[in-house]
Amino acid sequence: MNKTLDNIMKLLKLFFLTAFLVGCTAEEIVSQELRNEVIIENAVFKVWYSEVLEQPVKLIYTSTDRPKNVDRGSMDFHKENGVHTSDKHDYYANIWDKGHLAPAATYSDSYNNLYTTFSYLNCALQEQNLNRGEWRLLEQEERVWDDEQNLTITVELIWEDGYQILPTGGHIPSHMSKTIYFDDDGTCRKFVFPNEKPTQGWEEYEVPCESNKTSRAKTII
Repeated sequence: MNKTLDNIMKLLKLFFLTAFLVGCTAEEIVSQELRNEVIIENAVFKVWYSEVLEQPVKLIYTSTDRPKNVDRGSMDFHKENGVHTSDKHDYYANIWDKGHLAPAATYSDSYNNLYTTFSYLNCALQEQNLNRGEWRLLEQEERVWDDEQNLTITVELIWEDGYQILPTGGHIPSHMSKTIYFDDDGTCRKFVFPNEKPTQGWEEYEVPCESNKTSRAKTII
């Protein structure tokens, strides 16, 4: 008797699940599962992540005068439990690098910090020449500036109309911006890069930056 009742309950669950799915398009089903924003904070960064875009939307990290104690070796990006992110397939055989937002070199003071930077939460679809060129050179400059004072850095990804979506699901940002706040003197510098091969030095991508305390507070919160 109990076995028969169990079978009936299973059939009812299957019936209602099928009825629900039939009334939904594939896009609606996916959108019910994926979140537009997931906020996660760890010892290295705070990130606002979009599971729909499979990309970080905003990420904040600090750059301080940390010693280099470890090397990345063969370390590669890893996925996080409970969050739908991009993965290795989005970066395979194309021009898009796995671009760190919080730089690995900035957090090479410990294995745990370095490993944390290799999370896909901290990874953007970044044009290879930008990632290995002017973006990297700006990161190097940050590590010169942080010898004098600590920096609070906000990276934001921008998607404009007509942006590309990969067959694997990753949404390629049109631009990437970086706002660097100098903690001691209250000033800031902002850079906006098209997500394409750079045609000039990183200095030429600087734009006006609001350095008042109110705008900085809104960024950090």
